[in-house]
Amino acid sequence: MSAQISNILQQAISHHQQGKLAAAEALYLQVLQTQPEHFDALQLLGVIAKQRGDAALAVTRLRQAIAIDAQQAIAHGNLGTALQDLGLSQEALASYDMALQLKPDYAMAWNNRGNTLRSMGKLPAALHNYDKALRLNPRYTEALLNRGIAQQEMDEHQQALQDFDEALTLTPQDAAIHFARAFSLQCLRLYEDAIAGYEVVLHLQAGHTQALCNRGICLQKMQQFSAAVESFERAIKIKPDYVKAHLQYGNTLRQMGRDDAAIAAYQTASNHCNDDAELAQINYALAAMGVIDTPAMSPAVYIADLFDQYATHFDEHLLEVLHYQIPALLSKAVSKHVKAEPGNYLDLGCGTGLCAAYLRPKASKLTGIDLSEKMLGQARKTGLYDELHCAEISDWLQLQDQDFDLIIAADVFVYIGDLNQVFAAASRVMQAEAVFGFSVETTHESADYILRSSQRYAHSYAYLQRLAQLHGFQIVEASQEIARQDKGEDVHAHILVMIKT
Repeated sequence: MSAQISNILQQAISHHQQGKLAAAEALYLQVLQTQPEHFDALQLLGVIAKQRGDAALAVTRLRQAIAIDAQQAIAHGNLGTALQDLGLSQEALASYDMALQLKPDYAMAWNNRGNTLRSMGKLPAALHNYDKALRLNPRYTEALLNRGIAQQEMDEHQQALQDFDEALTLTPQDAAIHFARAFSLQCLRLYEDAIAGYEVVLHLQAGHTQALCNRGICLQKMQQFSAAVESFERAIKIKPDYVKAHLQYGNTLRQMGRDDAAIAAYQTASNHCNDDAELAQINYALAAMGVIDTPAMSPAVYIADLFDQYATHFDEHLLEVLHYQIPALLSKAVSKHVKAEPGNYLDLGCGTGLCAAYLRPKASKLTGIDLSEKMLGQARKTGLYDELHCAEISDWLQLQDQDFDLIIAADVFVYIGDLNQVFAAASRVMQAEAVFGFSVETTHESADYILRSSQRYAHSYAYLQRLAQLHGFQIVEASQEIARQDKGEDVHAHILVMIKT
């Protein structure tokens, strides 16, 4: 390399390190005019392209560099991150593997390989890669943060906090670490500590809209509604198209009884929303407010998100706060009608497994279905189920070639308005004398079902009678009970037991 080229390259690297990307790029290109196959210039141009968000150009330039010298681990490592930005996870892993084959102690490649695995949902494998990076460099702040985030995603928040705290001893002014730490505290329902953490984030980065939104959610959980509203409004002022903030703003206003303002917030969220699943949740909230037509059922993503959030404290909240009675009431009702010998039992919307203790003693096989992976994780810990499946009820039932002696659905149909498909699917997998027991919230309105402002459906008894007759069931027991409490008021439910004829 000539002295002139060397000097130009050093100037370019100096500019690059100072964040002067345009000046660095111009000098790298000047090097290439003289030496078109200059590895460092091509490789570093690839890095600049990635920094600018042009992953496709980054891949092109990095592959050009590798074609010149395939023995440089750094180029393979950088190619991996660019490929990951394009969503090409398997190709990214292959690039990291090549980098690590050339340089086994390449801590950054282990960390970035962990990020790719985490994006693929392979969390234990991701943790293994972060561990490798940290064994090579125990003071690797980014790897500590990433390992903590992976543990967050596994609901291991106490372990995550240990990593975040250690990372903060190394870089105490890092807003990303403070944010991740606050989020784990929020997930642990340590709302005051979480709010304090988000305040630190906002001190370091005043326009951090996610911190403002999450701060608002914590305040909402603490029923400090006015302060929550202020936090959402700050986030929206900075980012007017922030759909999540508008949605949570609407939820808070609804809890305050400010229905018109809540509807306006939901409508604004809808206007900015480009995600079909998120839009379904917003429209569901509007339907519950009576603004648009009632959908046939709750959006699957709404149910999954709702119960994923509840999973770790669901039983405590239902039993101690809401005085939830349905599993005991329903299990007692169906026990009078099931056959004496053990049978094949199905728990629809099984949640954390509150019905399992009642069903297990008489079940030869007990299967649970739910839309929330995290609820199923809690159900799995009971050890009472033979099988657990994450699926939508009707879809799963349609695929079965087995018959069930008992199907039970405790507080599940409050998230399904039109029950015709569920009844048809259940009837298909039940022989004569099989038992179908479930609960629904009551309504005395003439409609078959209504969607309440609580975002839960209520069904008329006349509708349930028609469905039973249509799908070959006979009602053998029906009662009205107090299912739970909501804001201090009793919520009434029908407890029904049907026999397949």
